[in-house]
Amino acid sequence: MVKREDYAFILDIIPPEQMLVKDPSLIKKGFPRNEAYAQAIGDQFFTLLELTLKPNTTAEVGERVYIGNGPRDKVNKIVRRISYEELTSEAKSALPEIVAKIVKTQEDRFIDFFNKAGPITLKMHSLELLKGIGKKTLWQILEERRKKPFKSFEDIKGRIGIDPEKLIIERILRELQGADQYRLFVG
Repeated sequence: MVKREDYAFILDIIPPEQMLVKDPSLIKKGFPRNEAYAQAIGDQFFTLLELTLKPNTTAEVGERVYIGNGPRDKVNKIVRRISYEELTSEAKSALPEIVAKIVKTQEDRFIDFFNKAGPITLKMHSLELLKGIGKKTLWQILEERRKKPFKSFEDIKGRIGIDPEKLIIERILRELQGADQYRLFVG
């Protein structure tokens, strides 16, 4: 099954003339010279994408746009997947704030992770991949969720004494940068 994004957040908008200077081979590929390019991150699998915007449309950095199948209002086409290294400096600086926005709006999904996460190997638990969670904190989380499932980030903060939101955001950013062999959130 191919993991597809339906929505993405704009990280940076690149004018067509700047894009052609950056990648002259686009002229040969017949890419439109009147469409602005955008770098974006999917809100489900955190896929980094390069898109073209429809002519005469504008989008803002941080705006959520529809990129799924079917009619799109602002995005013309998805050009390709890109790596973290290919992001512009503007996109890299906008990334932490936008990842934080995604994590906040999908709190239930990440609380579910804390309630259901299991071991990766005999000696490593997936919760230990979050920076700052060692064996002691891991056992505390497992014990607390056995008593009663976590309900919110505040619930975890109150019962365990860690900031789960911050840990998840840091983990997603590390996965996007390719800093780890295991992936918990990035598709």
